[in-house]
Amino acid sequence: MSETVLYEIEDGVARLTLNRPDSLNAWTPELGRAYFDRLQEADADPQVRAIVVSGAGRGFCAGADFDYLQDVERNGSTAEPDPRPQSLPRSLRKPVIAAINGPCAGLGFVMAMMCDIRFAAAGAKLTTAFARRGLIAEYGLSWVLPRVVGTSTALDLLLSGRTFLAEEGERLGVVDRVSSHEEVADQAHAYALELARHSSPASMAVIKRQLYADLEQGLAESTADAVENMEQSFQRPDFREGVESFVERRQPDFPPLAAEPPAA
Repeated sequence: MSETVLYEIEDGVARLTLNRPDSLNAWTPELGRAYFDRLQEADADPQVRAIVVSGAGRGFCAGADFDYLQDVERNGSTAEPDPRPQSLPRSLRKPVIAAINGPCAGLGFVMAMMCDIRFAAAGAKLTTAFARRGLIAEYGLSWVLPRVVGTSTALDLLLSGRTFLAEEGERLGVVDRVSSHEEVADQAHAYALELARHSSPASMAVIKRQLYADLEQGLAESTADAVENMEQSFQRPDFREGVESFVERRQPDFPPLAAEPPAA
């Protein structure tokens, strides 16, 4: 049996590919566990500096596998639940970029929104879908989506469950960049490679933690935390290398993040 999530590393970028192309990479408990395992593996690997997630074939993720949903509807869920939340990508130290190469629906839409940055193929179809299946905004999407696109737009996408294209998604802020289907994965990789080559891993980890933490606190707390983080950054070798490489007009050689055991 082929792997449900493919994994490769190239020039500091880990590429994760959801690998159930015959079902548009529909989510199953097996795929979900493999996806989280690979994300944590990449986060713990010192040679990885950025992560790209895409789908095999013509889709990103069409949502939960329909055969699995029918079995749950008839018999209840029998799969051992994974304790790791869908928001796992946001808790990683490294940037996670989604390359939405095709249909992205339901749980697949949640997976994409939990990534830090989203590239999408022109014409790719996206939908929350939940209200049209008698479901609700799942796995933290009701927290994430309004913070990305605003409350009324989030309500529109969630209440209607309508399908919209990547181009509208870019206008709404759901998608950050749109390119052709043939180029989307490579362009996401090129962006990740730019981060891997030119941005300090330690700086990216702190900035990512700052941004998500600041969604929960006010300006005064954010400013105080930033001062403390800035003082710590002055003590890191990354600061010295960042200044010296700029003065010497060369590519920086930032140290990698230390390996850490995968989170439980």
